[in-house]
Amino acid sequence: MIEVKNLVKNYGDKRALNNISFTVGEDEILGFLGPNGAGKSTTMNILTGYISMTSGEVKIGGIDILKDPIGAKRLIGYLPEQPPLYPEMTVTEYLDFVCELKGVKDRAEQVKAIAAKTGVGNVLERRIGNLSKGYRQRVGLAAALAGDPKVLILDEPTVGLDPGQIVEIRSLIRSLGKAHTVILSSHILSEISAVCDRVLIINDGKIAAEDTPENIKRSVFGSDLRILIRADGTDDEIRAVLDKLSEDLTYEKRKDTDEYELAFGNRESREISRKLFFAFANANLPILMQREEEITLEDVFMKITANSRNSEITSSAGKEGKIE
Repeated sequence: MIEVKNLVKNYGDKRALNNISFTVGEDEILGFLGPNGAGKSTTMNILTGYISMTSGEVKIGGIDILKDPIGAKRLIGYLPEQPPLYPEMTVTEYLDFVCELKGVKDRAEQVKAIAAKTGVGNVLERRIGNLSKGYRQRVGLAAALAGDPKVLILDEPTVGLDPGQIVEIRSLIRSLGKAHTVILSSHILSEISAVCDRVLIINDGKIAAEDTPENIKRSVFGSDLRILIRADGTDDEIRAVLDKLSEDLTYEKRKDTDEYELAFGNRESREISRKLFFAFANANLPILMQREEEITLEDVFMKITANSRNSEITSSAGKEGKIE
């Protein structure tokens, strides 16, 4: 449904996007991640037709967004981080206005349908300015659905919501993914894991990773689990035991703790646990704590973007003389 080929965007002498390509299939929910300045917002603005590309190709439903921008935009519903709502309008007036802008023929029927789908049918006659943040976000989502677009691009759809509202919006997005292609951008990485079929991480204007959340974890860490261990011994004694198992795992000590974090690639955790038990027993070092911990998408994100964050800190220190 969405095809992006060799996309490049320059701002003067700065290259924000460096030859990126990806596709999003029908009825697929893609999580779109990236640190600030990575090119994520630029990509989304190009997909929605808000800004132009320097070079490359973008097709929405087979329509080239440069050759037929109006035709391509008809297929897109967009929810920006701050929905462009009019607080003095009622929900009905606003949704009717959006439907008129999108050329919807039977506007009253469409307003009724999208209001029911997004759960705002009970506030249709209320002024938007008097609604809660959660309801305003739902109204923005309803506006994105006006005209029944095949593609939904959602930028931080749950920002500022309380936990209950977040759960409701996530459930709504999952249901929308059954009939729409969805690109979801969020800084809440647990949200991406819970909602998305596939994840794309952009960093320094390039695609750094692209796969299902589970496959990305395995490709970056070799497993989707790690082991945390604490033993009764000095650092040198514990490291000596772990060094003997270096073919089976890698390890590092967690900062400001006495716990060691072990990554063990594609080996079974039970196999590693047995080896740890006997290795520490033979060294007369009792294991005081050992547990498995699931590797999260946040761990993956932090590892992939570590160099960029370090570069930002170095650059800031060089310019300002201090790190903020």
